[in-house]
Amino acid sequence: MDHLHLILAGFGGQGILFAGKVAAYAGLFDQKEISWLPSYGPEMRGGTANCSVCISNRPIGSPLVVNPNALIVMNRPSLDKFAGAMVPGGVAVVDSALIDKKIDRADVTAYYLPATSMAEEHGLRGLANMILIGKLFRETSFCTEESLWKAIEKCVPARKAEMLGLNKEALRLGMEYQG
Repeated sequence: MDHLHLILAGFGGQGILFAGKVAAYAGLFDQKEISWLPSYGPEMRGGTANCSVCISNRPIGSPLVVNPNALIVMNRPSLDKFAGAMVPGGVAVVDSALIDKKIDRADVTAYYLPATSMAEEHGLRGLANMILIGKLFRETSFCTEESLWKAIEKCVPARKAEMLGLNKEALRLGMEYQG
């Protein structure tokens, strides 16, 4: 993918900003131009959260993504807010465990996976965000696989080293999901 204009959106506490950071670092490790712009409501947990990530071969004019060519959504309000703004040909990855609605546009490709349920079933509670990033990677190749692994290693802090393997497992689940 020549350039990625990604919006990740959901509730605070779902790891939206962390997932965006992983995507941005993956682009950085691929020697691309990147930007990462988090946005969240007044409540850290439970409020709205979204993140704009740009990864490009060219300089980035604005870090704010208004018309994404990729979208990851983890709640219904985010789907309602951002699906209509996608450019034709865009790719959406939707957590169908939390969102019971389909995108009603024929000019975008949507992938529905029950990421939250998958995370629970595999002992990866709280890592649905990484499952969704793994699926986005599989469908768009927004970075190299090597860079994605480097990015997760960079983003999981040393004080949470026990989470590194779990995050990698969640990424793999998303990459392997066939639905």
